[in-house]
Amino acid sequence: MPYSPPPRARSGPRRRTLLAALTGAGALLTGCASGPSPAERAVSAATRARARAARDSADLLTRYDAVLDAHPALADRLAPLRAAVAAHRDAFGGKDESGTRTKKPTAPAPTAPADRKDALASLASAERTVADRRAGALLEVPGDLARLLASVSAAGAAHAYLLTEAAK
Repeated sequence: MPYSPPPRARSGPRRRTLLAALTGAGALLTGCASGPSPAERAVSAATRARARAARDSADLLTRYDAVLDAHPALADRLAPLRAAVAAHRDAFGGKDESGTRTKKPTAPAPTAPADRKDALASLASAERTVADRRAGALLEVPGDLARLLASVSAAGAAHAYLLTEAAK
């Protein structure tokens, strides 16, 4: 049996290895430039949801104030609900432009219907709309904020029920 020398080993990487490395590097660079990481997107979604919830509560406060201005006789009935909405705004970090917490936002207040039942119905509708929006945001935010949104959404639904019953 004649002796044959082993095949000559190539020096350096093979063409397939280089192509695979270039493809991997391209994917890595594309992944880095594609935008925020999932953790950054979650923080951003949470920040947006928290700011939206604070604005919604501030808007509800202006509605309560408008109804109270138009119907002062409802003060005893609406005071606890309004106080809860103010606490919700504070829980979400609602602040004015100077960075201080306020009871009223700087936006112009809406007007309340002249009829007492219509005014209560408009408040109930606003509470229901905000509660539904908050419930819809639950799946987009991290756990602690989701629990807060769920709790405040449930409170808003209870407010809507109480306001609807008061309008009867």
